[in-house]
Amino acid sequence: MSAAQETKKELRLVIVDDHVLFRDGLATILNAEADYDVVGQGGSAEDAIRLARELQPDLILLDLDMPGGGLEAARVIANEYPTTRIVVLTASEADDHLIAALKTGASAYILKGVAARELLRILRAVAAGESYVPPALAASLLIEMREPQAQKDQDSPLNELTRREREILEGLASGFSNKEIGQKLFLSEKTVKHYITNILQKLQVRNRVEAALLAQRSKNASRPR
Repeated sequence: MSAAQETKKELRLVIVDDHVLFRDGLATILNAEADYDVVGQGGSAEDAIRLARELQPDLILLDLDMPGGGLEAARVIANEYPTTRIVVLTASEADDHLIAALKTGASAYILKGVAARELLRILRAVAAGESYVPPALAASLLIEMREPQAQKDQDSPLNELTRREREILEGLASGFSNKEIGQKLFLSEKTVKHYITNILQKLQVRNRVEAALLAQRSKNASRPR
């Protein structure tokens, strides 16, 4: 066996999309990379849930518009198989689809028009613990997360965070991975993950994107006008 054949694939992926030609083409692109291994494919929400259960991949790429609904599949996978990070790969630029996907538990929302090189970069970042939304759609998410105008700053859930949790949240808002945050604060990656779990619970958000945007919104609101 050659050295190339012995190289271990680092990221195990599942692709679920009812357009077979698109799905096969994407699998070919991903498998051509040394650190990607597409271990399963499907075309429905039922397939997605079954593959997540049987294969427990690192990433599962879901289309929204497929039999059974991509959002329903994402909801079940996020609740029952939390170690699998969910990536929505869709043609929909609708604000409500983006917001629903993130609230359901998706770590990334990627538009199908993305270039192959950019897609590979995003998937590696998501696998490393980061999140992603298209810059053009990020403003919609910020609007959705605005607190009622009558709510006072002292009622913000950010006030419940400890000093260390605020430091880690600042790293999230700056786009750093868990490893990078740990290096900056002299913490292990496992410790950073534990802090992030506590942060998400205290802020009552579902993922890193919502936490980071909440922190950024609070920062912007506190700036003098």
